[in-house]
Amino acid sequence: MILVTGGAGFIGSNFVLDWLADPAAEGVVNLDALTYAGNLANLASLKDDPRHVFVHGDITDRALIDRLLATHRPRALVHFAAESHVDRSIHGPGAFMRTNVDGTFTLLEAARAFWGTLEGAEKAAFRFHHVSTDEVYGSLKPSDPPFAETNPYEPNSPYSASKAASDHLVRAWHHTYGLPVVTTNCSNNYGPYHFPEKLIPLMIVNALAGKPLPVYGDGQQIRDWLYVKDHCSAIRAVLAGGRLGETYNIGGWNEQANIDIVNIVCSLLDELQPDPAGPYARLITYVTDRPGHDRRYAIDARKIERELGWRPAETFATGIRKTVAWYLANREWVAEVQSGSYRDWLARNYGGRVADPA
Repeated sequence: MILVTGGAGFIGSNFVLDWLADPAAEGVVNLDALTYAGNLANLASLKDDPRHVFVHGDITDRALIDRLLATHRPRALVHFAAESHVDRSIHGPGAFMRTNVDGTFTLLEAARAFWGTLEGAEKAAFRFHHVSTDEVYGSLKPSDPPFAETNPYEPNSPYSASKAASDHLVRAWHHTYGLPVVTTNCSNNYGPYHFPEKLIPLMIVNALAGKPLPVYGDGQQIRDWLYVKDHCSAIRAVLAGGRLGETYNIGGWNEQANIDIVNIVCSLLDELQPDPAGPYARLITYVTDRPGHDRRYAIDARKIERELGWRPAETFATGIRKTVAWYLANREWVAEVQSGSYRDWLARNYGGRVADPA
């Protein structure tokens, strides 16, 4: 077995589905607190698969983590569980400190205790894989080279600061206690099952509903976009062959400005689901930028390619087309995740933003 935390969220559920798509794969114990972004509907296809054991629980619950490790004796712990939305961290940073910092600390201590009980081949095989973000590195200028694993940490939001703290904990538990860890820092993910608070799914969902497409500031913030299934394959590669104590940056080699992303989504929707009222780009609305908005992220993914032979399989053109097609084919899933709490969040985050002439 492997133990996956946050396996009902966007990236975590894609990883679990991808892992168990192999009939010969080890089973998965999937621990998720099912907060607003965790969704068991993501895992509906695994309902009758005995290799998937879902546990509803919190990563800060040490007694629960200890029981799961003792009962299932996983050979790896893959840690996705995190609060991950910058805007939410600005409005309420406490939840990010609790989950991303305290939760990671709890998992490390439980894993260290469990690992200490192992012997021989079991002990040598055990891994703690920590999944993190490129946002810990801060913001790049237009002419700066992409983030390498050696870049200093310069987090600029409560979210990225909490993830930076968790990265430092993982590193320290390896160097102090010898815990066999690997860390991956990924760029912006997109793809199926993405909760519609993030840029790409929000644009798709709002456009189909004929609602404004809110673009922060001038829309020229640049991100490196990684198709989620490519991220899953990279994690498998690092889990299988990554050097202990090392960090591997995972990126899609796809730098795009936010406004360009929005226009691409609109063009694909014009093609795949035309709106009789006119092109979807008519809905683009520039709004007040968020505080401390990082200007550019980009990932240098040469280390993982050099050491483990991994490269993304999708270009942005192929990945975004698959993503838009998935949302069009899964309207019921979209409707179910747009609960009252989701609508309240949209009103809270975007309702007070004034139109920006940019």
